[in-house]
Amino acid sequence: MFLEVVFSLFFLSPPGHAIETARTSPSASGKDLVTGASLSGAEKESGEMGALVGIRKNESPKSIKLDFEVERVTLSNGMEFLLHSQKSIPLVSYHTWFRVGAKDELPGESGLAHLFEHMMFKGTPRYPNKEFDRILQANGIVNNAFTNQDYTGYFEILPSSKLELIMDMESDRMQNLHIVDEEFQKEREVVKEERRMRVDNNPGGLVWEKLNGLVFKGFKYALPVIGTMDDINNFNIEKLNRFYKKWYIPSNAVVVIVGDFDVATTKKWIQRYYGSIKSLPRPQRQNQPVQGSAQRVEEGVSFPVNSPELMWGARTIKSGVDDAYALDLLSAIWGQGKSSHLFQELVYRQQIALSAGSGHYTMQDSGIFYVQAVAKPGVKARALKSALESELEKFLKHTLKEEELVKAKNMILSDYVEALKTNDGKAKLLAMNEVLFGDYREFFRDIDRYLKVTLDDLKRVQSYLVKSGGVLITVDAPVKERK
Repeated sequence: MFLEVVFSLFFLSPPGHAIETARTSPSASGKDLVTGASLSGAEKESGEMGALVGIRKNESPKSIKLDFEVERVTLSNGMEFLLHSQKSIPLVSYHTWFRVGAKDELPGESGLAHLFEHMMFKGTPRYPNKEFDRILQANGIVNNAFTNQDYTGYFEILPSSKLELIMDMESDRMQNLHIVDEEFQKEREVVKEERRMRVDNNPGGLVWEKLNGLVFKGFKYALPVIGTMDDINNFNIEKLNRFYKKWYIPSNAVVVIVGDFDVATTKKWIQRYYGSIKSLPRPQRQNQPVQGSAQRVEEGVSFPVNSPELMWGARTIKSGVDDAYALDLLSAIWGQGKSSHLFQELVYRQQIALSAGSGHYTMQDSGIFYVQAVAKPGVKARALKSALESELEKFLKHTLKEEELVKAKNMILSDYVEALKTNDGKAKLLAMNEVLFGDYREFFRDIDRYLKVTLDDLKRVQSYLVKSGGVLITVDAPVKERK
């Protein structure tokens, strides 16, 4: 599904689900629509958007056929490649994704997938340490990586003339990564500082980590992608090498290439650089189907904030199922944008909040519907809580209107237009669907699945939230510091 591509930057809605390295750099859900590096205007192109252009404000189309040619190449070692050649500009987006994320970590090893992602930039005997980045930069190549609960991805945006170079370098680090203790120690400190900045010293990060841990209590998704400080401190090279040998193998990888390249020549390079990598069976993943809970939990977080912050969340449903699309639309109606119910009520009418919004984020095994609000200066946490809970109860009983549904659908269609303007947006959507669902073509069905959602569907999914007591987290300053 599409919307999650929009959620993939670290600590954008929702925070903490996908962690991007501090280098360079659109949802029913399940997909972490990773926006990735900021791109120059030169990389934007028209693409195959067809009927997506010319959306009218008060109506949405009944159906849209979205399709473009993608060729699949499968090597004898099990490695998959998806190729979409498009010669509008001389650039290529090159994505290498692995079916491993935070949910695959062993007890006591939270954050290992993310830390290992950092180590993948530390070199091989052929391209040691900083030489990897130096060569990319010297050749005009932008690169980055990200980790979330379900997968890890690496990508480059490069001049089309540099495609063979990147295939050589990517295939090399997939086989020959050399982890040196000195570099490991340095990078662990980088990750610890990242945790302090993103979570420990960040009220938004703290509240999300607490909410996520309680909503998914007892399940793998409860663990923070960045890891706990204790687990990060306990990592060693042996754990990293074991993780590398288990998960970074051909049968567990997908490479997506989109842009200006010759397909026949690229196929030869695929065989040359990846064909000889040893074949190993894909590791078994212990997926945990997780669906809503009626349990009501409330907790507080003490932090020196100027104004109280609240976040409410409820477990929903996994990515790729029909009701996940309906829940995406419901969250758009309720809390996305300044004209949404939540913003209009709490920010404009009651003038009790500085900001308010909602979202729906789905993963391979489950999802979370969340609402967040920040109080205006001088407003007490209990007042914001009362207003938020009242609005939640009112909205879940609200009879939605067709024009609200149309508006939400058009918001998503607009996001699709933006995602399909770039090679990189297309590559991410293809990779995400291939990794999550085993078939990149699920992406082509996304728009129609949104468009088929009815008011009856929205009424049904409202029941997910009505039946869920949910989790409410309040962040407020220590009592003696409150104004």
